[in-house]
Amino acid sequence: MPTETTTKRGRPGYDQQSVLRIAVDVFNRHGYDATSMGILAENLGISKSAIYHHVPSKGDLLKLALDHALGGLEAILEEPSATSGPADARLEFVLRQTIAVLVDRLPFVTLLLRLRGNTEIERDALERRRAFDHKVAALISAAREDGSLRQDIDPRTVTRLLFGTINSIVEWYKPGGSLSPEKLADDLIAMAFEGLHTAS
Repeated sequence: MPTETTTKRGRPGYDQQSVLRIAVDVFNRHGYDATSMGILAENLGISKSAIYHHVPSKGDLLKLALDHALGGLEAILEEPSATSGPADARLEFVLRQTIAVLVDRLPFVTLLLRLRGNTEIERDALERRRAFDHKVAALISAAREDGSLRQDIDPRTVTRLLFGTINSIVEWYKPGGSLSPEKLADDLIAMAFEGLHTAS
């Protein structure tokens, strides 16, 4: 007699995480606003009702995706290396780990960076991202005050320039290529902390 399985008949072997990964890819290709549940169902190869088996709505998919991106970033600031030690060392740790999270969760962070703020879920995510940026700016200010970073550039400008550079990675970085995440982080830290001039 055949054994009973937990897989529901008529549904491919998707779980919530696989549905989420495909949904994020579709959101990034078409834009969240332009993506309907019908488009998601077509890309998944299942019916709309089958998607509702995994999540209540398109908004819930967006929230899960943004929580995955932001949770990775926010966890960095709780690490001991981000909370103790010299401010410049803490800043370097946070920047390195930010790049690691971005590369590891590239589609999710890409979605975060492309938000327009059209829904409450998006606005909440943008507020969490701003809070993260403010904490990094505070680290930059602390490093300036203890003399480890130059003081002639406003810390808000430094924060914007650093994260403008880091955020651009989603547009050109290809995981699995010749540039490893570690070398990418090394290059950013060298450029940010030492500049592009050769040592005299």
